[in-house]
Amino acid sequence: MDVILLERIAKLGQMGETVKVRDGYARNFLLPQGKALRANAANKARFEAERSVLEARNNERKAEAEQIAEKLDGKTFVVVRSAGETGQLYGSVAARDVIQVLADNGFTIGRNQVDLNNPVKTIGLHTVPLALHAEVNVTVTFNVARSADEAERQAKGEDLSSADAIYGIDEEAAAEAAEAAANDPDYLDDEDGEDNA
Repeated sequence: MDVILLERIAKLGQMGETVKVRDGYARNFLLPQGKALRANAANKARFEAERSVLEARNNERKAEAEQIAEKLDGKTFVVVRSAGETGQLYGSVAARDVIQVLADNGFTIGRNQVDLNNPVKTIGLHTVPLALHAEVNVTVTFNVARSADEAERQAKGEDLSSADAIYGIDEEAAAEAAEAAANDPDYLDDEDGEDNA
């Protein structure tokens, strides 16, 4: 189906262009959302008559999106969630959680503006792209941790996704101690505490 775009749509075209799309995409998304009109003579004339109004509205939305993007760009938000010893979350951080965290910090965005393909399922620093407008994209960082203290440690660059990091076990020191114990003739390896040397 040929449609006339009423706004810029990523990977499809600019405002005013006539593009060919699949019928289902046009009927189920573009036409009901008011993003396009069927390409015919009457709609082309209607678009040309309303072009200046549509461009003004688009520029206004873009300016608002750019203001929000300036405030959001590079920001980090902390999300505290329960997780296992390996760093696997018991739940996940999905688009609705991103919207809620941003709303709690004074930013109102829609669910369709969060470009999160898969929910976050591990602790750590995760970048989340936001499409505030067809021409305005910004990324924010979500610091997913078990506690505020862990979030601070992760922000400093520490990897807390392993049990060793959580309990403060130094792998090199543990390996050295194991080697020293293996070479020690007085090493006790019997449960009774008897010397087997």
